Amino acid sequence: GGIPTTDGGKIIPGRLLRSDNLQTLTTSDVAQLLGLGLSDVIDLRSDYEAEQEGPGPLTRSDVRIHQHSLFREWEIGVGEAKPDVRPEVLPEEALPWVDLEPSVELDDEVASVYFSYVVDRPDSVLAALRTVAQAPGAALVHCAAGKDRTGTLVALALSVADAERQAIIDDYAASSERVEAIVDRLLASPTYADNLRGRPISSHMSHPETMISFLRHIDDTFGGVLPMLIKIGWTAEDTDQLRAKLRS
Repeated sequence: GGIPTTDGGKIIPGRLLRSDNLQTLTTSDVAQLLGLGLSDVIDLRSDYEAEQEGPGPLTRSDVRIHQHSLFREWEIGVGEAKPDVRPEVLPEEALPWVDLEPSVELDDEVASVYFSYVVDRPDSVLAALRTVAQAPGAALVHCAAGKDRTGTLVALALSVADAERQAIIDDYAASSERVEAIVDRLLASPTYADNLRGRPISSHMSHPETMISFLRHIDDTFGGVLPMLIKIGWTAEDTDQLRAKLRS
């Protein structure tokens, strides 16, 4: 909250929360989130991650959990339609920090991965943004570390709400302040430990240049975030709802 918008307004505090993995929330953590009016959680982890980690503490509350993976979790041939039901996949195909070939290549390698989320899972991108817009209370978006998949989705939401571009970049880059503690928590989980162990902490930093590259590519290709989202099915009503939710 408090992020400035291009017309002199601000993003309302407490409407949109960005988080890493929620599996280790304590009872007091849950109480604090409920005290903030949390009504909906948008879980961007893969089906595999969610299954391996099991139900989190918030599943024992009245908070609604919406799972919208941003990973490719099917194998299809050229020209084939995406199946209605996604088949099971190998674990390494549905975990972060695995060097999968991105669907697009930008001047920043990590930004290529971020734009691949939009290319590979426009269904999840739209559904997640609509959940934020329609949540009756605070909406919390998370993945594993809360900086890549979550950072991408939150940057798109803030862009639709006309947040200032530099403020969006700064909000994304702020993850670096917490990354060591986040990685330490994830190392304690068998789901993530093997893929994280041995990676330097520098590889987990959220660099401003990555978000700059991601948003610049959208600007150059589509004319902005909103035209891009419209191209994949976003509506004027969606925009109005999200802006009403987030803007003062």
